[in-house]
Amino acid sequence: MFEIIQDSLTAFERQLAIHLKSSVEFIEAIGDDLVTAGGKRLRPSLSFLAANMLGTDDAISMPAALSVELLHSASLLHDDLIDDADTRRGREAAFRRYGNVVSVMSGDYMLAKVLGLLADADNADFTRLMSETAAQICEGEVLQFQMATLETFSFENYFKVIEGKTAVLFAAALESVAIVSHASAEKREALKTFGMAYGRAFQMQDDYLDLLGDEKKLGKPVGGDLREGKATYPVLVLFDASVEEARAIVRRHAKAATDVERMIELVKEHGADKETKAQIIHEAQKAIAALNVFEDSEAKKALIGLAEREIARAA
Repeated sequence: MFEIIQDSLTAFERQLAIHLKSSVEFIEAIGDDLVTAGGKRLRPSLSFLAANMLGTDDAISMPAALSVELLHSASLLHDDLIDDADTRRGREAAFRRYGNVVSVMSGDYMLAKVLGLLADADNADFTRLMSETAAQICEGEVLQFQMATLETFSFENYFKVIEGKTAVLFAAALESVAIVSHASAEKREALKTFGMAYGRAFQMQDDYLDLLGDEKKLGKPVGGDLREGKATYPVLVLFDASVEEARAIVRRHAKAATDVERMIELVKEHGADKETKAQIIHEAQKAIAALNVFEDSEAKKALIGLAEREIARAA
């Protein structure tokens, strides 16, 4: 799927390593971890696929890909600390190895590097988009905490959370390339719409698997969100159906031995699993439809393939 942008991704890895260089050993070490751990590089891949569809070369699209990945990486360093995570991409979480201060400040260092990229790009719309994206990421994280604390659970708030966690960065990865490429307003909006819809489908699927996935495939116990007092889409379906037992499980953070198993039973009894899958498919189809403004190409086929993967996983 990504063979058409392999050269761009190879160049991206080189540029990422350069931007994470530091004279401070601990910051350098965290940066090296980010480069060597790799990961899916989904966000920069979205940027380069957008560039391919728009006929934009790497020199123009690279700052967008780097900015989005650095912002994403900074948010992960902060999130791991907030969530008291043990690992990240199969390695011990940075704050557990280097301490809270080093981890947080390294995240801030990455944000500072984003500011440098934006300054070099000298594009007000690009800067504004990245600023708004960073703000939405923060809002999503705080809203998730607020929902669990004040029990302000709703579908509206849930979508704001998953947009902040995932969708806005997907959308920024695509829309930022449209901005620096001076693409038409129609194509810019189409790429943003794809990113938001695909991002919602992607995160909803992740949340679904956290409760209803196979523990062997996940590599961790199911029910992690419940233990943190979070109510994801299938649980919200139960709330909407006034299943008070489900609300009680979330309220006590699934502390009883059988709470997670019981929630899974309730989700299946009330058809919340099927309703969640239908919503995932709806979002993925919305993403695919957004690309109708583009001519057929291998890059467009790759983006459609990403959305179709979520449809297949939810089928």
